[in-house]
Amino acid sequence: MLALISSINIFRLILFLVCLVFSSSVAAERFNLEHAAKIANVFNPQISPDGKSIVVAVSRANLKDNRYDTELVQVDVATKKQKILTRRQASLHRWSPDGTRLAFLAPADGKSQIWVLPIDGGEAMQVSKPETGVRSFDWRPDGKAFVYSAVEEAPKREGEEKSNRSFEADVNYLSTEAPRASHLWLVPAEGGESKRLTSGTWSVIGNLGLRWSPDGRRIAFGYQPGPGERFFQDQTSRVVDIETGALTALSGRTKLDSAIGFSPDGQHFSYSWPRDGDTRFGNEIWVMPAGGGPARNLTRALDSDAFAQWAPDSKSLYVFTQQGTSNVMWRQPLDGPARRLDTGRLGSFGVSVSKSGRLALAASEPDRPFDLYYKETPDSPPQRLTDFNAEIAALELGKQEPIRWRGPDNFEMDGIVTYPPGYRPGKPYPLVLAIHGGPRGASTLGFGPRPQWLAAQGWVVFEPNYRGSSNLGNAFQAAIWNDAGAGPGRDVMSGVDLLIQRGIADSAKMAVSGWSYGGYMTTWLLGNYPDHWRAGVAGAAVTDHLDQYALSDIHSNVATYYGGSPFTDPKRLQAYRDQAPITYASKIKAPTLILSDTGDQRVPITESYLLYHVLRDNGVKTKFIAYPVSGHAPSDPIHQRDINRRWAEWIQEHLEAPK
Repeated sequence: MLALISSINIFRLILFLVCLVFSSSVAAERFNLEHAAKIANVFNPQISPDGKSIVVAVSRANLKDNRYDTELVQVDVATKKQKILTRRQASLHRWSPDGTRLAFLAPADGKSQIWVLPIDGGEAMQVSKPETGVRSFDWRPDGKAFVYSAVEEAPKREGEEKSNRSFEADVNYLSTEAPRASHLWLVPAEGGESKRLTSGTWSVIGNLGLRWSPDGRRIAFGYQPGPGERFFQDQTSRVVDIETGALTALSGRTKLDSAIGFSPDGQHFSYSWPRDGDTRFGNEIWVMPAGGGPARNLTRALDSDAFAQWAPDSKSLYVFTQQGTSNVMWRQPLDGPARRLDTGRLGSFGVSVSKSGRLALAASEPDRPFDLYYKETPDSPPQRLTDFNAEIAALELGKQEPIRWRGPDNFEMDGIVTYPPGYRPGKPYPLVLAIHGGPRGASTLGFGPRPQWLAAQGWVVFEPNYRGSSNLGNAFQAAIWNDAGAGPGRDVMSGVDLLIQRGIADSAKMAVSGWSYGGYMTTWLLGNYPDHWRAGVAGAAVTDHLDQYALSDIHSNVATYYGGSPFTDPKRLQAYRDQAPITYASKIKAPTLILSDTGDQRVPITESYLLYHVLRDNGVKTKFIAYPVSGHAPSDPIHQRDINRRWAEWIQEHLEAPK
């Protein structure tokens, strides 16, 4: 009998071990770059006027052709059934006011044009044909026409001057021609001849929305007094009368306001404007009579950078802010306090509202990339309608956790910690900082491919929100002005110290990394806290605000950080130098990987060359990888994968190596 019991126990033990090995092998698959390439990017949810179906853009990596292929997918709210409407490289899709058609932008002969697709079946028809392509558009309220913005055609040169390509340069060092104005045009929804609505030396801001008044007589749009980046700080909103062509600054602001648009009943007009007109602070939402009159601030109490869109009842707006490590949605009435709405575990999201008040959201969760969600009413919990990223959600992912602490200068601080799969409390792990850019921006809860990729290597990943971030109130956001490095550096290091004190981070194995202003903070921390780091990765790093001021497309924005030009005041010039990471780069000890696009108009690659030469001249191990593409970061999947691969390999090589 004892032998039989022993045999049974041995059999159970073997069965247990087999099950353990099997379950471990099943759970062992972690997020990797192959998975990253399979993520479906789900964006721009547009709910039908009756609220019964939603069209969403779904983009996937095409590694063979090194591009992202986008399709528009219609999802039935009641049944969750899906229907692919078009596989054109569509963007900015919009329902017609009666819900029978869908308009979108897609290429035609290499230029972006308006196409219209019948929802019940049929082929998409090209509607617009400007030589320079369409930048933005909107349906007229009666559904019979579109307004669109397009860049003016280049002036023609004849005779001997035909080959003369000289031009008056703007602030962007990559320019190869003079900037040209954008203007508004009207085209019938069935196609045909376009009618010019505006003209002049001023310019429509191409990347901001166009908003009709409900009666179809006026259009609100973004305006700047001339084309080109030099006018960034002079942008404002204007309203054009369709019949007379007269322009009105309806808000009465002279700069920096942005139109949200007319209320659905046409009685009110809403816009955003920085608190007290000061760019150090976040945007607040204002409302005024549509015919003109005094405006009221609706969101001062939220103390946060806010974006908004009208609710269908015309008595309230939906307002979107960041609060701590969460993205938050509010219902803001025209009179009274805002009410926070239930968004469950959703992180970043885009929202569309139907005439019936139903809402569609494209959103992520901490353990799931973007999918499509639905809210029956503003107070309903969100329901997930799609499972585009089921394969990613089934992986063994790193757990996210928000942390909070009191930091330097008595600021309440926060950030996100992503633990490696299989994390065991009580054991300190190698720490990798992944610092967000901006500086206005924030790390919030939600799926992030890069933090998950780094955590899958067995590292704790820390995303700190330093002063200048947009999630902890206006005073916190404004504190970075004229304190670009030292204050934010102390903020970040106070969070690192907290993780060390809690036994989460191994102080002997730490790396710092980031892109854009995250690259600024990376370079600053490497030079000002040189004994803390085993490795650094500086992507598109702002290393010198003088180069940033002189060469970048956000030249005028950079000047606001210090109160003006560095070349008109010796003290201000010194501030630019004192707060430039390159000033301290000779103190860097950690091996540093530098990454940059050759065609980056936002952070010129010259700043990466400066860092590279400082490191090489001082005998610090470095590698400089350049990507021959335009933009602030590569937009193609092959180069994005290369960045993430090199990022992790560099840290892996040096994090475990002897100091």
